[in-house]
Amino acid sequence: MRGGRIVGQGFHRKAGWPHAEVEALRQAGSAARGATLYVTLEPCNHTGRTPPCCNAIIRAGIAKVVAAMKDPNPITDGRGIARLRRAGIPVSTDILQPDAEALNVPFCKAMRRGLPFVTVKVGQSLDGKIATRTGASRWITSAASRRLVHAYRGEADAILVGINTVLRDDPRLTIRGVRHRMDRPIKIIVDSRLRIPLTARCLSRRPATLIATTVRGGEKRRRLVARGVEVVTLPSRRSRVPLRQLFHLLVRRGMHSVLIEGGGDVIAGALAERLVDRVTFFVAPILIGGRTAPTAVGGEGISRLSRAVRLDDVTARHIGPDLCIEGRVVYPTTVRRFSPLRRLAGSGVERSTGKQGRRQTG
Repeated sequence: MRGGRIVGQGFHRKAGWPHAEVEALRQAGSAARGATLYVTLEPCNHTGRTPPCCNAIIRAGIAKVVAAMKDPNPITDGRGIARLRRAGIPVSTDILQPDAEALNVPFCKAMRRGLPFVTVKVGQSLDGKIATRTGASRWITSAASRRLVHAYRGEADAILVGINTVLRDDPRLTIRGVRHRMDRPIKIIVDSRLRIPLTARCLSRRPATLIATTVRGGEKRRRLVARGVEVVTLPSRRSRVPLRQLFHLLVRRGMHSVLIEGGGDVIAGALAERLVDRVTFFVAPILIGGRTAPTAVGGEGISRLSRAVRLDDVTARHIGPDLCIEGRVVYPTTVRRFSPLRRLAGSGVERSTGKQGRRQTG
């Protein structure tokens, strides 16, 4: 901004492309000299897929930088601000930081915890069923809800489902009806025993498909790889794919947001490992019933309500005839108490009475 007028603006379109600062400086041209640069995130000072933004800012003759928040990436983490100040450019930070954090939630979580921001999406009946007792699920929710789901997919780096969802519904897991990147979202199938049919519609090359399994070899794997499908083998835990380890892998590959679309066991496993950050439930005004009809969250369930996963910042709105309920996930706290038995044993370690069981899915 110069003289109270915006002379250039930009945003980071995708990994490997110019950062927002470079886009804004290019648009401003010579008008950038003597201007103030406003950014939501501290300018980078390292060479990754693109050159350091600090170099471009200094060359452009920017007079002042206002950064809403520091970059949580350990490679930067204040180094960009320090570089600009050494070059004689004043930098103001922590301006509207909560708003900047909200804009960069997936990136911030990935940098600070090495895990992606995970949203669970569910389409269910009013009585909590995601399919009939025979497995029929098309369509429980309305066309309006499904259009919104495609928009949500377009914002994610990856869509994840379990193998049972593939076997039951044979979904494409692609985006239709909204603009999106051709290489995103990556389709991820959690398939511990590599049961996926070679004819599954989700095995298309674009966007890419990644299958997380515990199987190391075999003809099925070779045929999948020959079709351009990436098969990642992870160590089996209780005969299932370890989701936390898988999610760490996704972040290392630059995938900062994951949309889980089922099924019930995958969702239960992700919640049990405390990997889910947000949920979106599309509730259709229909009743399905049936003791054996699958529900949105499977697994063994909890034994006490004190261990229930709760929601905060809940919103509810109508999408066509359906009700869309969204909220931030709040996990139960772990209650600890002193154990005299451990003291007598000389361990000096407290015993947890509220330990959450770990569960992997596949």
